[in-house]
Amino acid sequence: MNSEQLAEKLVTWIRDKVLAAGCKGVVVGMSGGLDSSVLAVLCQRAFSQNTLGVIMPCHSPSEDKAHAQAVASKFSIPTIEVVLDDTYSALLEALPDYKEGSTISHIAQANLKVRLRMLTLYYIANQQGYMVAGASNRSEISVGYFTKYGDGGVDIMPLGNLVKAQVRELAGFLGIPQPIIDKPPSAGLWEGQTDEGELGFSYAELDRYLLTGEVPAKVKEKIESMIATSAHKRSLPPIPSF
Repeated sequence: MNSEQLAEKLVTWIRDKVLAAGCKGVVVGMSGGLDSSVLAVLCQRAFSQNTLGVIMPCHSPSEDKAHAQAVASKFSIPTIEVVLDDTYSALLEALPDYKEGSTISHIAQANLKVRLRMLTLYYIANQQGYMVAGASNRSEISVGYFTKYGDGGVDIMPLGNLVKAQVRELAGFLGIPQPIIDKPPSAGLWEGQTDEGELGFSYAELDRYLLTGEVPAKVKEKIESMIATSAHKRSLPPIPSF
């Protein structure tokens, strides 16, 4: 399947899922990254009059907002901006910090940002009668590289069967601005943060593992460990069988 065929199938799939749920459009968070940019364009093709992009800076790099706005402008995607800086800071003031300054605390605070964005998207979606579309791809989902009830808390994941390289190829076909395609993948959760730096391996290696299983032994071991330990993130909460 070439990129044009894939885009058409995804647009149809998005439209069918939203209408089947009795909704009339789509809300998508626009982070200025590759995945969310591709998703926003696909959603706009599916619902040209009923797609809303939401830009949600939360102590975020200014480049992220600029890239999101560039995509919105190029593809005529209506957007609103909800600045979460003060909300995030107020929550940190109210919440206890049991391990101040630790790696655990750092990750917990980063996850809080992502979950605030989820709350924002659902509030807006509920107001509009829209569904929330998430930008996670197969590579991220497979190893649990997403926040449970954060960017994983969505109604549909149109890119969920595409590895990162396939999303990048689709971005080229759709005409996503080249600086967005070329920049290192990052959730923008703290200064200098990159996806591959956190994962400990490259997306190319992860994609290769998912598609062929052929990666160095140490990389394979780490990927398979992450797949196993993140299984709970890909399932509904377990309930007793009795």
